[in-house]
Amino acid sequence: MRSVSIATDKRHSEVEGRRSRNMVYITEDMVRRRAEHNEGEIFSLEEVSLHQQNIERIEHLEKWCRELKILYLQNNLIPRIENVGRLKMLEYLNLALNNIEAIENLEGCESLKKLDLTVNFVGRLSSVASLKHNLHLRELFLVGNPCAAFQGYRQYVVASLPQLQSLDGQEVSRSERIRAEQGLEELRRSVRRQEEAYARRRAQEKEEARRSGAAGAEQRRAPRGKSAGWEESEEERQDREFWEKPCAFSPESRLEAHRHLEAKQKTTNLEGEPTPKTPRTLITAEGRALNLNQPKLDFCLSEDEEANSIKLDLAVYRHMDTSLLEVDVQPTYVRVTVKGKIFQLVLPAEVRPDSCSVRRSGTTGHLLLTMPRAAGEIRAATRVLGPAPARSSRDLGPAPARSSRDLAPAPARSSGDLGPAPARSRTSRTGGAGRYVIGREWLEADPAHRSVVDLTNIVAREGGEGGPLEGRGPLRPTNPSKGARLSEDFVDDPDVPPLM
Repeated sequence: MRSVSIATDKRHSEVEGRRSRNMVYITEDMVRRRAEHNEGEIFSLEEVSLHQQNIERIEHLEKWCRELKILYLQNNLIPRIENVGRLKMLEYLNLALNNIEAIENLEGCESLKKLDLTVNFVGRLSSVASLKHNLHLRELFLVGNPCAAFQGYRQYVVASLPQLQSLDGQEVSRSERIRAEQGLEELRRSVRRQEEAYARRRAQEKEEARRSGAAGAEQRRAPRGKSAGWEESEEERQDREFWEKPCAFSPESRLEAHRHLEAKQKTTNLEGEPTPKTPRTLITAEGRALNLNQPKLDFCLSEDEEANSIKLDLAVYRHMDTSLLEVDVQPTYVRVTVKGKIFQLVLPAEVRPDSCSVRRSGTTGHLLLTMPRAAGEIRAATRVLGPAPARSSRDLGPAPARSSRDLAPAPARSSGDLGPAPARSRTSRTGGAGRYVIGREWLEADPAHRSVVDLTNIVAREGGEGGPLEGRGPLRPTNPSKGARLSEDFVDDPDVPPLM
């Protein structure tokens, strides 16, 4: 009997050796890709998630990530716990949904507080005694394992691990611990008998799995044909029979299902490899850009005359990550890649790519591109239309220079203004083209008469309206003694200087 078992294990190891070529290993690149939150550094990594990677062996982590505190390895194909004894700072280890059959090699994890072994194949309940060296262990999950169905399972675990505070999510009370410790010896004998019975069942399962695997391999090597009366192919029939065949839930059946799905996926990829599509033409042979809207997005192209720029509003999907967008602005066209699909638009004028700006709305998700024109007309921000004054031949002096402070427009004259306009020829008032005047307009007085303004002739505007003081007529020298109405008590004192 022993020789048959040894031969069976030998053949099984040979089969596993042939399959090991398809195993998924933990690589440095795999760990580094999951260390983006740590800037890609793995030596100081404190948390890493390697779940659902079809990993079949734990390795390298105790050498690469010595400071690891949280390790997620759930939903893989790991058959045993190994190569984690040097992770002294590890506090939480998640190995749920794997093929583990015994609790081992965790004595070196001195800081371990929580261990999750939900839905594995732990049948050696006595292996939980190895966790008594983990003094900080507070939570343990073994629900879904064969040992959880043993009679006296909870009492045995509670009595074996006095530091445990919660088992399978249920708190361990003090009274429960006292009752469990009272019948510990009887529990150990009962657990030992149940473990032996489970070991015999596991040996039978392994033998059946070996025979099933050999029969399946012969069936897959059989000539594949398709009868004229059948509606399904040979591959489809074999796939249907594989999933309809009853089998025990064991590490071998779980691994076999994985191998079957892996082979089917590989065959599908080889047979159904799509024909490469002809790339779309974006630039013609003559160098002319074409319009293209593969993502079928709405857009709005407008021209801002005041800012002398072109604006493109592209209705990108609101919840799309900005990292999936690429913008390329050229002098004559703009190209936006949205999740691999190209949006290209020819611009109505040449722009400056180095001065462009791209913004995205946090409310609508739209992409706004502002592209300044490469060349354009410079326009004034404020324009005032007024007549150009003509200088007569009698004007001997040059017009006074305008300072930079003269920015206000010339005030309009109303019908109530007293006096004619300052010295301007008839030609300047009736003819001549209009011009843009920015700032104050200077009035020129005839220097032949007087070059000094008579301040005594400035009065308020008639009509009772408020406003600036204006002159009553042309600026001419006046004599207060002629034509001026004086008050009755006015005394002309020759010793008083004039108001000029």
